Parts: sequence; C-alpha cells; structure tokens
Amino acid sequence: MTKSEVYFTDMRCRVGDSLLAKLDRLIIRAGLEKINFQNKFVALKIHFGEPGNLAFLRPNFAKTVADRVKALGGRPFLTDSNTLYAGRRKNALDHLEAAWENGFSPLSTGCQVIIADGLRGLDEVEVPLPEGLTLKSAKIGRAVMDADIVISLNHFKGHEMTGFGGAIKNLGMGSGSLTGKMAMHEDGQPSVSQKLCVGCRICAKFCAREAIRFDKNEKAVINQRLCVGCGRCLGVCNQNAIHNHWSTAGPELNRKMAEYALAVVSGRPHFHVNVVNQVSPNCDCHNENDVPVVPDIGLFAGFDPVALDAASIKAVNEAPAMAGSAADRPGGQAGDHFTVVHPTTDWRGQLEYAEKIGLGRRAYELITVT
Repeated sequence: MTKSEVYFTDMRCRVGDSLLAKLDRLIIRAGLEKINFQNKFVALKIHFGEPGNLAFLRPNFAKTVADRVKALGGRPFLTDSNTLYAGRRKNALDHLEAAWENGFSPLSTGCQVIIADGLRGLDEVEVPLPEGLTLKSAKIGRAVMDADIVISLNHFKGHEMTGFGGAIKNLGMGSGSLTGKMAMHEDGQPSVSQKLCVGCRICAKFCAREAIRFDKNEKAVINQRLCVGCGRCLGVCNQNAIHNHWSTAGPELNRKMAEYALAVVSGRPHFHVNVVNQVSPNCDCHNENDVPVVPDIGLFAGFDPVALDAASIKAVNEAPAMAGSAADRPGGQAGDHFTVVHPTTDWRGQLEYAEKIGLGRRAYELITVT
C-alpha cells in the first residue's frame, strides 16, 4: 500500500527563527503551493474555542496560513459551525463574539470570520454520501460547502466520546450544521426541559411536522411520533430549553463523523495542519482546559487527514505523560494516553473506519522539516 506523506516540524526555534516561520516553511514543503488558489474562496476550518478554555489554537497560526493562501492568490476566511450544546457558540452572534474574545478577528488573522451554518445553525447544504455508509447524506454548514478549497487547522487533543480530536473531527463534527450534529450525536429526537421552557411558542412556529404542543402549564412538549429530528426547534429556542439526548455511542459517532469529513473534502482540493501542543484531555468545546497530557510535540501537515491524525496520535502516545495530568495515572496503559484518559472510548475505530471509506490512509511516511 502506498504511504501518505506527512510533514513534521518540532516546537524548537533557534534565535532568529520563530514557530510561525517554521509553520510557513512546513506547509510550503508539504505541497500547499500545488493547489491552484487563484481567486478561489478558501475555508480555513478551525475551532475558535469556548471562552474560558485557553488551549485552543492561537490566532497567529491562522494568520500564517491565511497570509500564505493570500500570497498564492486565494481568498481565505476562517469558519466554524454552531454548537449543538448550549454555550457561547450556539448561534452566530454569540459565536462571533466568542471568536473575537479569543482573538480571532480580521485584524489579528488577516481574513474574515464567517459562521458556516448561519445565525441559528440551520443554513446547510445536504451532501449525498456513497451507498453502504451509516448515513445517506451529510448536512454541512453552507459556507464550508460554498468554498472552493478547504484547509483544516486543527488543535490535536483528547475527546471524551471519540478518544481524540484532530483533522477528522474538526472537518466532520465541526462542519456539520445543527441538523448534522443531531444526526451524528443522536438516533432519536430532542426533548424539552419543563423547568427552562417559558412557553414563548417560537419552537412551534418552526416545526414543519406540527410535533410540538403545549401542556396546561404552557410548557412545550414534543410528540416523538411526529418528530423527524431535524433540530430546528433546538436552534430557535432562546432559552436553551430544548436539548439533545446524546444517545449515539462512541464507535458509531466516530463512524458518522468520518463520513461527514468525507462529505466535506470530496471533490475539491483540501489540505490539513495539526498543531500538537497543549494537548488537553478534553475537547476545546469545554469552557476550561486541563494540564496537557504530554509535553508540546510539534506541527504536522499534509493532504491526507487520516495519515495526519495517525502520525499525531502516535507522537502523543510515544511521549511521556505530563506529571499531574489526566494521563499520569498509576497502572495506566503504557503508550496509550488517550485510553488512559478516556477508557470507555476507542480512538482506533475512528482511523480504521476513515480509511475504510476512503477518507485517507493510516500508513504514512514522516518527513521532518527544520
């Protein structure tokens, strides 16, 4: 089997050099210039980080990539989709404020910031998936699908459901619209918190199936027989009273997420960067971060998101656990920090399935760039 090329540079910088200069050299050496960027819209898919978390990617990394894309004639923009959970990134207004608060603005990054799935997470493109997969189609934020080229900028870290989060997760879960995230996370329908519902009836106006009624206390109730799980009600509820059940198990979530990533990259040029520093035990969706599970490792770049994630997880698992971190546990499984941190997850399944459906290859050749 042919191996994918993965390019790597460590975090060390001699006097007169910088990590950002190394990143620029890395992406050039990895072949970014092979893509025709001339007058093309380029989605730089990134995670802006939930405010309170300080381990998300620094905006400086995004600016370095955006500047290089512009130098090659492209028109880059930073993008992410709204979240399914109630937080600071559930709608586009709050999401933009969170992004700016964390330093992502046109001034700091040199490009515009666009929330991919619109104001309420409902602006989407339905992308058909090949037959035989778990899902028949993927619902992706429109701005991601409207772009001519996709570049993922990924903070590599642990994840409480998928084992780890890298290029595959940022592309798949991160690009899904509200309805898409519902499809990945759950096999049923949303429910209403009677305590939080104020009886405003906005949700009922957006329900095409007339599945929402109101009880004697004017609280919304969802008829599960009529509900098709579109997620519209969840998106329009300003009280965060409608919630998802998060019923999909980790292995199935990994499969669906890989299928969404395939939908994002198929049929157009794509390129990927994993930044493996401040490797948190949990996702950047948390409004906190923990002691990194390992010391900072470096930057990985290439055209194959599966190979990139495979190289990144191998590097993390070969590194020593940081003292006092979630991976620093007596009797922990040597060489598998992510399983130590989240023992009920199976991170290998994410890579195996992604390769099976043709997203990329796990076999790679690591090429070091100084």
